[in-house]
Amino acid sequence: MEPGVSTIQRTSDKAPLRRRVAGALLLGAILGLFPTLSRPSDRAPKPPISVRVVRVVDGDTVVVCCLAGLPESVRYIGINTPETHHATRGVEAYGKEAAGANNWLVGGKTVRLEFDVQQRDRYGRLLAYLYLEDGTFVNAWLVQQGYAQVMTVPPNVRHQELFLKLEREARTASRGLWR
Repeated sequence: MEPGVSTIQRTSDKAPLRRRVAGALLLGAILGLFPTLSRPSDRAPKPPISVRVVRVVDGDTVVVCCLAGLPESVRYIGINTPETHHATRGVEAYGKEAAGANNWLVGGKTVRLEFDVQQRDRYGRLLAYLYLEDGTFVNAWLVQQGYAQVMTVPPNVRHQELFLKLEREARTASRGLWR
């Protein structure tokens, strides 16, 4: 056999394998860049669930018990409060007050979690709107009282207009953060 023929044949035998490997790497990269594509259950709306708050982490995050037998960290959708445990920023102004208000409002209580389009953030925390048993919308109350500001992250935008309206009212009334 001529050396040029066998080289061409070996190269052409490897071409389909190379295409398959390249395709698999490309698919893996796409799924890595768009993690919601790799978790279709996160895209389907989940029904509301009732859970007990076992720990208040700060003004916009709690730990609830128990989903699938394990405690879960829950980050409030659509709002942001000043930090109390940030590695580089430390405790921000009004952070302790926001955490205290959140603890007073939900600490040890049963809450209803309602979900939006994306149900987890990049840290693996559940993303939810929280409601007390009496119907109080916790996320909205924190904005209305000036403990939180609006931070809407698409695709979770269901209550964006309400939050913006409540933040304007809190600013006008000089409540909380807006004093």
